[in-house]
Amino acid sequence: MSDRKGLNRQLFWLYEGTGNGPFAFRWALLIFDILTIGYFLWAPFDQRERGHYALDYVIGSVILMDFLARLYITRHKHRFFLKWINWADMIVIVTMFAPLLVSNFAFLRILRAVRAVRAFTFIRRIKVLTPFFQRHEHVIDKVTNLVVFVFITSAIVYATQVGRNADIHTYIDALYFTVTSLTTTGYGDVLLQGQAGRFLSILVMVLGLSLFLQLLRAIIEPDSKVNVECEACGLSRHDRDAVHCKHCGEVVKIPTKGFS
Repeated sequence: MSDRKGLNRQLFWLYEGTGNGPFAFRWALLIFDILTIGYFLWAPFDQRERGHYALDYVIGSVILMDFLARLYITRHKHRFFLKWINWADMIVIVTMFAPLLVSNFAFLRILRAVRAVRAFTFIRRIKVLTPFFQRHEHVIDKVTNLVVFVFITSAIVYATQVGRNADIHTYIDALYFTVTSLTTTGYGDVLLQGQAGRFLSILVMVLGLSLFLQLLRAIIEPDSKVNVECEACGLSRHDRDAVHCKHCGEVVKIPTKGFS
């Protein structure tokens, strides 16, 4: 951080540094992420019915400032835009500031659910919880992917079927259909209408079941890899006992029980 100056240095300290200040700041961001995800799940997706424009602008402003700050402190800007989690934030920002233009796509706000990934990234840094997350990192990662998939797919089901399907009136109805399809329970009391609905049902079953099986595999088979990013080339997956990055040869520092 020695080559960073001014605002860049301060922001980098808050997002990536250590101490009480960054710890409190990242906890605040985590709480904000959870509250906004809950708000987008709870509130109807039709902006014109809600009329909560002021609240949307406030939430959108905070998301935008967080997005710009993370972009500002990133050394390699092109890598920032290669991450799907940042694209999800950009889509959410557009839906917050242009409700009249994109009201039909308001359901895309549920993409905010992908911020749950950041929650686990932050929690892994907490020393009290770190040993638990290190042991179960692979399983937690698969659980997060599955939960995010369910939330986003349910939003798409709701947006494409509400008003056209007598079986789907609320987001809970869409969530119920997604979960029963994903688990192959298939009670048959809620069905999607039209060819597009059938195609969406196939995607839910195929992709959802694949994620579910990956979760089961992660529980049964221990993972031999850890998520530690190489500071030189950015490779994020390494063997647990690795000393050097297998891509560029740089020394990697992987925390272990006997090393701090």
